[in-house]
Amino acid sequence: MRVDKFLWCVRYYKTRSKATTACKKGHVKINGEAIKPSREVYPTDEIQVRKNQINYKLTVNDLPPNRVGAKLVDIYRTDTTPKTEFEGQELLKYSKDYYRKKGTGRPTKKDRRDIDDFYDENKI
Repeated sequence: MRVDKFLWCVRYYKTRSKATTACKKGHVKINGEAIKPSREVYPTDEIQVRKNQINYKLTVNDLPPNRVGAKLVDIYRTDTTPKTEFEGQELLKYSKDYYRKKGTGRPTKKDRRDIDDFYDENKI
């Protein structure tokens, strides 16, 4: 089975064309090497997928006949993604909340004091 079809079948990408694009951009690696979308996948292959700034790692257990339901995905792959990848995503989410949204104008006096307090706490 092609790698782009496999990633679509196990629901890492919503469409097969998105999986193909990710392979072409180098976001998908098999056993540590960048691959083309037409690369064949075999059981025991280790796939790395970079999606939403998280490096997912999965091991192929079996090849699905076609796209499977979300409950059946674990039959065909084993997710070996380290927990540190998800912790980095949480930190990124919190840092985005801190910054002001574009178009909200200059910081107010209170915003300026909060920013100064934040920098003073991190100098330690």
